[in-house]
Amino acid sequence: MPLYAFEGRFPEIAPTAFVHPDSVLTGDVLVGGHCYLGPGASLRGDFGRIVVGEGANIQDNCVLHCFPGREVRVGADGHIGHGSVLHGCRVGPGVLVGMNAVVMDDAELGAGAVIGAGCVVPAGMAVPERHLVVGVPAKILRELTADELEWKARGTATYQELAVRCVTGLSTVRPKSGPPPGDSPAHVAGWRHVPLHDHRAGASATEATGTPAPPDGPGRDLG
Repeated sequence: MPLYAFEGRFPEIAPTAFVHPDSVLTGDVLVGGHCYLGPGASLRGDFGRIVVGEGANIQDNCVLHCFPGREVRVGADGHIGHGSVLHGCRVGPGVLVGMNAVVMDDAELGAGAVIGAGCVVPAGMAVPERHLVVGVPAKILRELTADELEWKARGTATYQELAVRCVTGLSTVRPKSGPPPGDSPAHVAGWRHVPLHDHRAGASATEATGTPAPPDGPGRDLG
């Protein structure tokens, strides 16, 4: 993986973390245990420190950076969705930042908060714990339900499991020649995590029919 020292500061990665070979870490970057960093993630600690807490995941093509003398801090079990940008902000423990969201300087996301996909959290905004935020600019929509918080926790656990699986299951290969493969089973290990609207639909079906919901996986308002 590309790791770059900058002016005597260099990335530090816990032995139990998985950092994809196509992610880029520069300078003052600290990655805690059981983290997952996806391909294309850029953590640039040249101006200030980037801290990724225990069990957090930073997914594909995320950017973490800050102004000089500041820092970005992602708390334990943070969940940063594909293509998100975190700039000079603090993300509390257990927070979910949805795909392609932007969180600006000095914003503080309270523990367990959820930032909807495509949301822009302006500089200095304080998001309460366990609340849903959506929109451009971001607006606090409502408090999260216990079911939504449980769904988020399971999703983060799935990425913690993926970090372990990647150590032995990920390798570079040459493409196979021959006819394209037919339908293949879902790539599942452990429980099957699904989008929350599917999870909710399964729960509704159970209430109506008494039959078990499909395996688990924040609704459409959470992106």
